[in-house]
Amino acid sequence: MPEHYPKAHRWRKPLLITEFGALALLIGSMALFSRIAGTDGTISPAWLLVPALASLAVFMSFIGLMYLRWVVNIEGGAAFKHKLIFGLLSLTLIGIWAYSIARTWQSL
Repeated sequence: MPEHYPKAHRWRKPLLITEFGALALLIGSMALFSRIAGTDGTISPAWLLVPALASLAVFMSFIGLMYLRWVVNIEGGAAFKHKLIFGLLSLTLIGIWAYSIARTWQSL
């Protein structure tokens, strides 16, 4: 393997498994909602916890994988800049997720 490819971190495989497993659960729960909806087309708000938690797991594992790629492998003076940019990006992604979940629950 060429030198510019970093050695795989020990958290990479569990994060990938979590991300794709949660993504499958998210897509599966969306497909399931059409089957469990009542005759009026509504479902219990408690069922919305499944896609909400699955999407949180997708986001967190995605952020973890970004951290491994962008921050862990950087050395020297550029490390602080990468950590700062990564932190701002992570806060933005989690903020958008929290806002969308809050708006969804508020609309119920």
